[in-house]
Amino acid sequence: MNVLKEKVESFSFRSWLKKHWKTAVFLILLVCLAYANSLNSDFVSDDTRSILDNKSLDKASYIFNQPKVTLSSLFYFVINKAVGRVPLFYRLVNICFQLGVVLVVFFLFSFLTDAKTAFFAASILAVHPLLTESVSWISGGSYAQYSFFVLFALLAYSLSIRNRKWFLVSIFSFILSLFSHDMAIVFPLILLIFVIAFADIRRDWKKLIPFFALSIIAGLIYFGRIGQRLTNFQMDFYQKPQLLNPFLQIPIAITSYLELIFWPKGLTLYHSEMTFSQMQYIARLLVFIIFLAIIVYSFRRSRSVFFGFCLFVISLLPALTPLGITWIVAERYVYLGSIGIFIAVASGINKLEKIEQLKIPVWIFFFLIMAVLLTRTVLRNIDWKNEDNLWTATAKTSPSSPNTHNNLGDVYSRHGELEKAVGEFKKAIEIKPDYADAYHNLAHTYYQMSRYPEAIENLKKAVYLNPRLWQSYQCLGVIYFQEKQYSPARDYFKKAIEINPQEPSLHNNLGIVYILMNDKSKAEEEFEKTLQIDSDNQVAKQALSLLR
Repeated sequence: MNVLKEKVESFSFRSWLKKHWKTAVFLILLVCLAYANSLNSDFVSDDTRSILDNKSLDKASYIFNQPKVTLSSLFYFVINKAVGRVPLFYRLVNICFQLGVVLVVFFLFSFLTDAKTAFFAASILAVHPLLTESVSWISGGSYAQYSFFVLFALLAYSLSIRNRKWFLVSIFSFILSLFSHDMAIVFPLILLIFVIAFADIRRDWKKLIPFFALSIIAGLIYFGRIGQRLTNFQMDFYQKPQLLNPFLQIPIAITSYLELIFWPKGLTLYHSEMTFSQMQYIARLLVFIIFLAIIVYSFRRSRSVFFGFCLFVISLLPALTPLGITWIVAERYVYLGSIGIFIAVASGINKLEKIEQLKIPVWIFFFLIMAVLLTRTVLRNIDWKNEDNLWTATAKTSPSSPNTHNNLGDVYSRHGELEKAVGEFKKAIEIKPDYADAYHNLAHTYYQMSRYPEAIENLKKAVYLNPRLWQSYQCLGVIYFQEKQYSPARDYFKKAIEINPQEPSLHNNLGIVYILMNDKSKAEEEFEKTLQIDSDNQVAKQALSLLR
């Protein structure tokens, strides 16, 4: 039976809007209520590198100079040009996409299943705390973006049954999802299951060809970048290339995501506590097998539940590769997949609500759960408020992560608690002996304590482990400069410039060294390079005026 065809042909948007506009407004208010206290949060974690300290963000070439052109790059550039680097406006983009996802889910499933199922699913989606990483964290917003375009592509495909123009809209929306995030590559599989569940695959299979063709092209581009991604994963996160055992990785990941959905207590940026005993693994494997059996069983019992569970699994496939280029568990990865679980849960709630004796208890229970989820989201937003909150909260849930201790050391350092900072950086190195960033931060703390020999020792260790760490070369240059050893200071500044030639402070530092070494022509050359990068740099202007 072609459920989709029957539903779409009898569907009237005007009638739907007249009937459900109050519910849509309620959902909008839910999203606003859930994320209102995140609006005044700072840039945190990757936001600092990608937005706050990103000097290339001022140039239009920034959009195209990324490893991959993305919609996030475009949004960042436009917002920066319009209002500067004010975190509120970057975060508003995420909240708008979250709102869009909620409304598309409600709209799509209100005519695909029924209004109550759609309401239950969209309401949970609006307030679930698992999604805060993709909404409250600016850098996580690409997951909400691609999910919106994937869901809108499903909606447009559904409407194309009555108007063929919507088919082109569906293809375009899929393309936008690919420009939002690589995880959108699995959309054709999602669409295939969608057609199997709600339409007629024997009649509609040809319509899937353009989507699979686009996915194959995107896949070739994606796999072409895997080598660079492996290198970046090793250099930036100090993760050695390794093949993961899928029989361990997949059951652990799937069950961990299910646990976070149904019991969102241990939310954290770093899910490092992934060590399980043999009995714990067997228990998770059994849960995983039961979950797969439920998917098969649901195919005949409830097509919406079947689609929801399949959406959950399929959307996670790009993050379940055995290549070791993704984290085993990351909350942002499951943004789209969690919607599938919400749909399945909403279907179950709707069935219970139809039993007359359970109607009132079901509604009471539902709103109690909603209140709990909303409260947890508001509290989780506080963790994303600033760096101090984020890393303090992460330390409680991810004590075995070296990243946690490194970032917590940075918190202590900013507050002048240098001995505590040293202890945290040493703990990070103890957990991960090749962690170059921790050596650099430890060295910088020693520098603040005027313990220069220890600072130099750790800086040299940092650049040995990560030759791309230009900041360590810069610090070495500064220390030798202060010690009036100008030749090594010059060499280290030059090394830093080789790695990061667009950093104006490096050229200024090298120019000052050349002045003290009585090489005015080279000093002028460096200050001129500074002005080529930053035409308003006052240090370079004053230095050149004195030299000339």
